[in-house]
Amino acid sequence: MRHGKKVNHLGRTSAHREAMLSNMASSLFLHKRVATTLAKAKALRPYVEHLITKSKLNTTHSRRTVFSYLQNKFAVKALFDEISPAIINRPGGYTRILKTGFRYGDGAETCFIELVDFPVWMAPVEVDDVDSEAVVSAEIGKKRRTRRGGAKKKADAETESVAVAE
Repeated sequence: MRHGKKVNHLGRTSAHREAMLSNMASSLFLHKRVATTLAKAKALRPYVEHLITKSKLNTTHSRRTVFSYLQNKFAVKALFDEISPAIINRPGGYTRILKTGFRYGDGAETCFIELVDFPVWMAPVEVDDVDSEAVVSAEIGKKRRTRRGGAKKKADAETESVAVAE
């Protein structure tokens, strides 16, 4: 029997579960809305609300505490600079879960989890299966490197420009 056991293990080890919640929380803070399953959203809600409550007190200690959970400096910056000022007077209930139906493949109940004080039009949908580093690097404006012969194309373009000049 599960008497007194309040944590949904989500079929994962504790380390995997903590890493998943950290990544989902970072995505939620960066994008204000995440599409996921209902079980994951219900597990994410207390995790995120605790961090948002910590962010109300903008001190170095609280930033370091939140960073120890998230391990993502861009998410910490978004939390303390964008989200915290917007919810400073709210006594709790920072997130909302909107059910969206059932997933076709396995029938899992899906939903959005979003921050309450941010309009929906501001929030692009971030699916929890996307690589968060690629999203962060896209936000910063870095170009992804490719291994498809970029040096060859430059060399061919230079030889053609030399040939045209002659």
